[in-house]
Parts: sequence; C-alpha cells; structure tokens
Amino acid sequence: MENYTFSYKYSAATNKEVESIRNKYIPREETKLERLKRLDRKAQSAGTIEGLCLGIIGVLVFGIGICIMLGAIEGSFLLSYICCTAGIALILPAYPVYRYLSKKVKTALTPEILKLSDELIQK
Repeated sequence: MENYTFSYKYSAATNKEVESIRNKYIPREETKLERLKRLDRKAQSAGTIEGLCLGIIGVLVFGIGICIMLGAIEGSFLLSYICCTAGIALILPAYPVYRYLSKKVKTALTPEILKLSDELIQK
C-alpha cells in the first residue's frame, strides 16, 4: 500500500497575507496603552453627538419658521413665531448640554485614565 502525501509551500507574500487574515480572528486582549487611548477618545468625544443633534434640530425648526414667515411655506404669522421660538429654545441649550455631558463622562473616566497612565509611566 502506497502512502500518498501532498505538500505545498506558500510564498513569503502569501504567508504574510494568510497571517494577517488569521490575526483578525484570534481573540486578543487589549493592552493598557490601547485601553488608555480608547478611554481618552471616549472622554474627548462625550456629548458631541447629543449637542450637535440638539443644535441641528433647533436650526431646522427655526428655518421652517423663517420659511413660513417669508411666505415660502403657507402658514400664519403665529405659526412662524411658534416655530422660530421653538427652534431658538432648542438651539440655546445645545452647548450647555454638550459641556454637561462632556464633564460628566470626563469625571467618571478620570480615575481609570490616571491609574492606567501611572501604570504605563512606571514601566
């Protein structure tokens, strides 16, 4: 009885490609530096989406009110006044909401960020 075997060797470029694909699927622990960077990004971007959404919606409502006032959209003066007032009421708290949420998240993440940075500096 004959033993049939098959062997094939990959080239260096193919090996590198296979290794990069394989590394995508291997569960990997997050290093302390990666965690510190992730926490820093989270602290820096906190409240941005909420503040922007509030401001953009306010500007759109205000714009509808202006369109009604100028006659581009049918409506009464009272409706345009209500839309403009509602738009301004949404625009004004946008930045304070951003500041509040940003400060809240930074305060919550500060102890962990300081702990990780101290550990990394000590190494």
